Amino acid sequence: MDKILEALVSSSHPVSVKRAIVKKVMEAAEKEVTEEQCQALYHLTTRLILVGEDSFQQQVGLQVQEAYARYHRDEFASFFSKEYVIGLLQQGYGSLDRRDPAILDYLHSSLRLLISCPAVLELAPLLQTEVLRIICERPEPATCAKLAIILTDFPQCIPREKSGVLFCQQLVRTFVYFHCSASEERELREYVTQVTRVSTLLQGIWKVETATLLPSLQEVFAIISSTDPSFEPSIALASLVQHIPLQMITVLIKSLTTDQNVKDVSMTQALCRMIDWLSWPLAHHVDTWVIALLKGLAAVQKFTILIDVTLLKIEQVFNRLWYPIVRQGALVVLSHMLLSFQHSPEAFHLVVPHVVPLVQSLKNDGLPNSKTFLLQFAELIHCMMYQYSGFPDLYDSILESIKDLPKPNEEKITFVLNQSAWTSQSNSFASGLLKLTGKSETGKTGLVNLGNTCYMNSIIQILFMATDFRRHVLSLHLNGSNTLMKKLQLLFAFLAHTQRAAYSPRNFLEASRPPWFTAGSQQDCSEYLRFLLDRLHEEEKTLSDLQVISPKPEPASPSAETVHSAAGQPVADVPSSSDPMVAKEGRTLVERMFGGRLSTAIRCLKCHSLSEKEEPFTDLCLAFCPSMSQPQGPTDEYKSSSNVGPCQGAMNGGSESSESSVKEAGTRTDRPVAEPTLSVPDLVDYFLAPEILENDNCYFCEHCGSLQRAEKVMRVVAAPEYLILTLLRFSYDATCHVRRKIMDNVGIPLRMCLPLCQHASAASSDAASPSESPDSGENLAKKLKPSQKEEGVTDSRTKIERAESGLETLPVPYVLSSVVMHSGMSSESGHYYSYGRNVSSTDGYVAHPCPKNLEGSSLSQEEMGCADHKPIDWFLFNDSRVTFTNFQSLQNVTSRFPKDTAYVLIYRKQEVNGQESNGGAVVNGSRLNGEPPLQKDLMDAITKDNKLFLQEQELNARARALQATSACSFRPNGSDDNDPPGSCGPSGGGGGGGGGFNTISRLCFVWEHDMGSWLK
Repeated sequence: MDKILEALVSSSHPVSVKRAIVKKVMEAAEKEVTEEQCQALYHLTTRLILVGEDSFQQQVGLQVQEAYARYHRDEFASFFSKEYVIGLLQQGYGSLDRRDPAILDYLHSSLRLLISCPAVLELAPLLQTEVLRIICERPEPATCAKLAIILTDFPQCIPREKSGVLFCQQLVRTFVYFHCSASEERELREYVTQVTRVSTLLQGIWKVETATLLPSLQEVFAIISSTDPSFEPSIALASLVQHIPLQMITVLIKSLTTDQNVKDVSMTQALCRMIDWLSWPLAHHVDTWVIALLKGLAAVQKFTILIDVTLLKIEQVFNRLWYPIVRQGALVVLSHMLLSFQHSPEAFHLVVPHVVPLVQSLKNDGLPNSKTFLLQFAELIHCMMYQYSGFPDLYDSILESIKDLPKPNEEKITFVLNQSAWTSQSNSFASGLLKLTGKSETGKTGLVNLGNTCYMNSIIQILFMATDFRRHVLSLHLNGSNTLMKKLQLLFAFLAHTQRAAYSPRNFLEASRPPWFTAGSQQDCSEYLRFLLDRLHEEEKTLSDLQVISPKPEPASPSAETVHSAAGQPVADVPSSSDPMVAKEGRTLVERMFGGRLSTAIRCLKCHSLSEKEEPFTDLCLAFCPSMSQPQGPTDEYKSSSNVGPCQGAMNGGSESSESSVKEAGTRTDRPVAEPTLSVPDLVDYFLAPEILENDNCYFCEHCGSLQRAEKVMRVVAAPEYLILTLLRFSYDATCHVRRKIMDNVGIPLRMCLPLCQHASAASSDAASPSESPDSGENLAKKLKPSQKEEGVTDSRTKIERAESGLETLPVPYVLSSVVMHSGMSSESGHYYSYGRNVSSTDGYVAHPCPKNLEGSSLSQEEMGCADHKPIDWFLFNDSRVTFTNFQSLQNVTSRFPKDTAYVLIYRKQEVNGQESNGGAVVNGSRLNGEPPLQKDLMDAITKDNKLFLQEQELNARARALQATSACSFRPNGSDDNDPPGSCGPSGGGGGGGGGFNTISRLCFVWEHDMGSWLK
């Protein structure tokens, strides 16, 4: 068979004839073939693959070899022996050199034919040795890329343990020689692809064998810090940066900047080469690492290095702004270098001649991102000209070129300059990472933004500020469980007791992120809140059901605790079937804290039959209506005008208003924001307003057996302890197929009353008592469909109907607890932050009784002032940053910043005339008026982390003390020997430790901590 095939491929027959005969040869593989025939065919096909005269012969060799190896695998395994592989890799094949990429291609295809064969495992030790030898010979990028593909598909061939460490180090060293000689775009793309494949291989090894990461980084630094003038490493090393976990920035930069074995000249060389990496087109986070090293050097007062590097590289960094693919990262580094270089205008004046040409180019290049980039660049230039005024001859042309662009105010400029100064750096490395400072003066803990996670951070903070809910969560006994509630409990414990300025909620993010949320993308905070509460509710309900079906011991005689619970107090643990209160209600913590009930009644206007249905809710979604222009409750005139564009809200139904209101609502987005003409009570009034169902929206009356006009009324029949209100600001525009934001400024009252409709006989009972309903166990996220048509109903009719049905309105007082603000123009972009304060039903915020004349839909007593609470008892939570604020600032934020609008509000139900609330946490039969004591597992976790934080602080203090003993060649404040002022920058977080790369033991505790979080 081999003779036939060999004669065929070298014959002059037409290609079609050759292909037909080759097909017959391949079909013959299914028949019985002797081992000698197989070996002869394998030798022939190998020769055709490796040294075939043309692509046809190579293709025939691959096809025939694959066909025969599939049916005669043992014979192929015998052919592809260790000796044969060694011969290929060490001696080559015929005229092919052993370094030829074709050898590796053949090796890869042969291994794939043996992928499920034990022969691969037998070859693995041999290949581990050979790949290490190949890498030590510093092959070309193409060869390394081929090798990376093989090792990615066959990880068992990657060297292990000590050989694995050496392999990674040598692979890093090989990057040094990846110089690009491409002159065409195709060649350049191929080169970048090859480098990317090799760097991706290293990333995979680092993740699996974590012990290889630190030696590899040591090798990287040894390369870039070399002062040999004849040695210039390739910038392809930049491709490795994106694979180094950002969690390691703190520990690595601290190690570098405090290691006395690292000479200033080596550090200068390393920093210069890292800045060169900004030219690499596909590397991410290079700017983050460069700025981290710059800040780290400033923190240990190595100003000489900073001055030398800035003056040497500032023009090169500026030139990177001309290339869109690396422009954004270069601007970040340029901004930091210029803003921090505040002792002299020398660095800024080096780039001044290049400013005007760049501005003109950005105005004319037509790229979509150029306008935004130009605004950022112009702001930087304004800051620098403000800092170094007095040079009109240099600045006149610049001012003329940017005169049409907005100029930042003086307050903003001074703030930016103050926080950027070298003397203000306190190891606040990269954005979103922790720095070594304690909590802010508020005593509250921020949350690290893990990449567009402000939606989660704002929700966590407002839930944490829901005092009674927080106390309940911290009181739960969840030892040993791995539930979402346990993770929330741990997160709350850290927010309450950690010594860090900001805590990283990475584990909670992974556990609580909805499956449809894309990691790293902006999301809707109200959607996340509903998903989180629903998960907590369903989880607790499932655990309760499991406890019910499990065999339980006979209950003992009622103790003081069970009697107290039976009287109506909620317990603090997962519901147990032996608990009288739980057996009666079976309500989860989410139901007890945030759950209310809404009754929907539909009356046929022909036969006057009434259909009622109750459903649970955890938040009320309040729609906007264009006709709302009065801050008072709805009048007859207002109700009739609501026919123009119904905007009926939904309960637990998402964050978009109904499609029918899009045109009206969408027109409101561009108008100037004035003083609020609407208030939250107006929106609740509109939500509860009666509605006439007619025309296309007629109601099918079962009594009449046909579609009839009907009246629909929604009433709150059970008031939650915490009332969550979501303002439906994002409406769908069906014409443009986009979600638009409604920018209306809505007044936020400090206090309000919610009308609770009850039968007259039950009105005197506890307002929070749930209605007995077969739907009480249904999913809390169930959506009540909004109606599509709405018509006003007079107050007199409502009074008559309520009197006939025996309903009575009980005003339930609420006080504002927290607000989530959305800053931006759409739901897909922008930023979330939140205001909050500690409010409990037992904290002394006893509400004044609401007015008795709460007839019809009139909702609340608005108290827009803040007369009886402290001037500063509010907190502003903005990711890692937490500051004091006040209620007046919250009220005026939209007037001052039109893009910042209230989105989610939480109100706390208050006691009236000694009425006892149902929200206080109970532990061992006693109501908790203060924070509950931490359980042992929570305390152990916090103690361990706080010890780690103190170790980090100690290492930082030692580094500063050591630096203070050595003479510093430059001080930005002249010859003053006083310590520099503290940081003026925004709050960051703690984390990271010191120690040089050569002092491995000093890195161990931080290494384990950071690597653990990275691998998770």
